[in-house]
Amino acid sequence: MDDYQLNVTKVLENASKVYGKKEVVSRRVSDGSIFRYTYKDAWERVQRAANFLVDELGVKPGDRVGVIGWNTHRFFELYYAVPGVGAVVHEINLRLSPDDLTYIINHAGDRVLFLDDGLVRLLVESVKDKLKTVEKFVVMSDSKEVDTSLKPAYSYEALMDSAKPSYKFPVIDERSGAAMCYTTGTTGKPKGVVYSHRALMLHSIVAGLPSTINVSEKDAMLVLVPMFHVNAWGMPYGAPAVGAKLIFPAQFYAPDMILELVEKERATIAASVPTIWIMVVDYLKKTGKKVDLTGLKIVFGGSEPPLALMKTLAEMGATVQHAWGMTETTPLGTANIIKSYLEETLSEEEKWQLMTKQGLVAPMLEVKIVDETGKELPWDGKTPGELLIRGPWIAKSYYNDERSKDALLDGWFRTGDIATIDPEGYVKLVDRAKDLIKSGGEWISSVDLENAIMAHPGVKEATVIAVKHPKWQERPLAVVVPRDEYKGKLTKEEIIEFIRPKFAKWWLPDDVVFVNEIPKTSVGKFDKKILREKYKDYKLPTAE
Repeated sequence: MDDYQLNVTKVLENASKVYGKKEVVSRRVSDGSIFRYTYKDAWERVQRAANFLVDELGVKPGDRVGVIGWNTHRFFELYYAVPGVGAVVHEINLRLSPDDLTYIINHAGDRVLFLDDGLVRLLVESVKDKLKTVEKFVVMSDSKEVDTSLKPAYSYEALMDSAKPSYKFPVIDERSGAAMCYTTGTTGKPKGVVYSHRALMLHSIVAGLPSTINVSEKDAMLVLVPMFHVNAWGMPYGAPAVGAKLIFPAQFYAPDMILELVEKERATIAASVPTIWIMVVDYLKKTGKKVDLTGLKIVFGGSEPPLALMKTLAEMGATVQHAWGMTETTPLGTANIIKSYLEETLSEEEKWQLMTKQGLVAPMLEVKIVDETGKELPWDGKTPGELLIRGPWIAKSYYNDERSKDALLDGWFRTGDIATIDPEGYVKLVDRAKDLIKSGGEWISSVDLENAIMAHPGVKEATVIAVKHPKWQERPLAVVVPRDEYKGKLTKEEIIEFIRPKFAKWWLPDDVVFVNEIPKTSVGKFDKKILREKYKDYKLPTAE
């Protein structure tokens, strides 16, 4: 049998032939209006882009090509054109600080930088003098004129117009790099992860299986995950692989605009961090608007969705699902489906409790939990240990980074997550290792406390951090954002009493502080690093 190379361009090429009439819908960055074309149209533009990458921009195999922009059809085209010519598409997080933005562009060694016009262009212009490797800039907008201080600069659409409409893509070693992202962890500099053609192809196939996210030709996928974040969770590859429609929101994440896309484009799958849907639910409560989300499956990742949020969305008609992954896992690691015999035997509340877990390991992957010595721990649903994972799309190292030596344990990737695995194989994350609260020698899960607090009807958001304690080493401090109608009314005592039945007494937070907003990372997770710094000298009432 021939050694057929798995190259990502084959995904879109096939979609253009088999699902050529299927739509790709994108809001325009300039005004939020709708642009739409088909997979057949997209494939021609990808070929044009490949031609101008090589002929006009001088991109060579192995080069890193940076893209900094919102979720649009142009970014989608570069997902295929750049790796198609043998280069690596570096998806750049535009929400990073200027220092981190400069660091990752220089560290990756990006030779060409594609950027959206508008605020993104202004951001790049502000750091241009610190970019050591970028030789050419391409501005992405509807205009064929370029107005920027970046030099030399090209118009994406002007390049597209002048390029030939067909390109013979070379056969590329499937183990060579196709895409690249940097982690957005809250400790140290971002770490680069390179994804091979093989990893992306296998991931896109498995992510669509019924035992994971279950994507088919009938679906319309709303890509709410930023395209700079772990390949938008693989959706721009996974949807065309099965002929599903794609919907890109650009930068327009206001709840009403998300709901408009869901309704008008008949979205059936939307994947994002819980924060997005917390905002949507809050908007609906404030405005009194009613929506019917029947037919929409919402896939949560990034952090555990509060059970109250999942139930609220289900009451609106949506199907909800919890999945887990990391930048280093491409990202799908686990997905939560309820096994058929458990559907028949579990009560409704037991099913909900099961659905909060991160789920079952994806096909082709392996997981285990270990103690501090590396000893494997039992799958009993009780014993916590560090979660390790391995498989064909799991990172083996970081890009040009000495921290790679700490990433693996005997060939298994160390996630830094503390988890249990039950006898059925369901993974439950207890916490990030660095977020666990060690009180009197015992561990307290901040995640469990957060989700319990967010079930209170007056709570919009909540997070829990460790604060130093003279007797117990650390104790939990809850940081809470009340809903507007509860501001000035919600009390610490009410929060504690609400969650008291769910926890042992020593788990309960020693104090609750109310704030207007919880700081978030560039990908929408609660930024506990900022909170730990802010409250490092906080004096708990029990510390006296």
